[in-house]
Amino acid sequence: MGFLDRFRRPRKDETVAENTWLVVGLGNPGAQYAGNRHNVGQMVADELAGRLGTSFKTHKTPSRVAEGFLRPGGPKLILAKPNSYMNTSGGPVSALLKFYSVPVDRLIVVHDELDIPFDTVRLKRGGGHGGHNGLRDIQKAAGSPDFTRVRVGIGRPPGRQDAADFVLKDFAGAERQALPSLLSDAADAVEAIASDGLVAAQQRFHSPA
Repeated sequence: MGFLDRFRRPRKDETVAENTWLVVGLGNPGAQYAGNRHNVGQMVADELAGRLGTSFKTHKTPSRVAEGFLRPGGPKLILAKPNSYMNTSGGPVSALLKFYSVPVDRLIVVHDELDIPFDTVRLKRGGGHGGHNGLRDIQKAAGSPDFTRVRVGIGRPPGRQDAADFVLKDFAGAERQALPSLLSDAADAVEAIASDGLVAAQQRFHSPA
């Protein structure tokens, strides 16, 4: 039995509604990583769960999952935080897609982005992984790059600091003050994609302030 075969599809009466999105916040498990820049995707997932009035629970797949509707009769969000480390995010994401019968084009991955200035959110669908190992593994396991990404800017490391060390450090003091606003913006972007579509959300979040 293969890895994904352990996760049955829902029965017919459990099948998700058409307007359902799987939203995966990337990061590393464990309290020691919780405040790292690399975990900003999971921080956004926590922000969304708070807005929906729900909480993360252990799931049959190797993830913690929370579910809720943006509004009565509106889009449903299945929020997930993989229990795996960042570099092996693909297995849990593929298992979630199969369990909930969600197509790849209804997958939103929220992740940190070195090539975008801190306190900036950018949205895209498809494309390469840009050296981000979490995205690389998801693309491989899902068999497609054609999912939506909410790219949360963390900026480049200062001086000659190694990027791998930089992402595994907590946000600095000044960044921590601006972090709640950044998380709120990224959560707004997820909600906009689910409610209005990617193009409308891009027009909103990519427009000059």
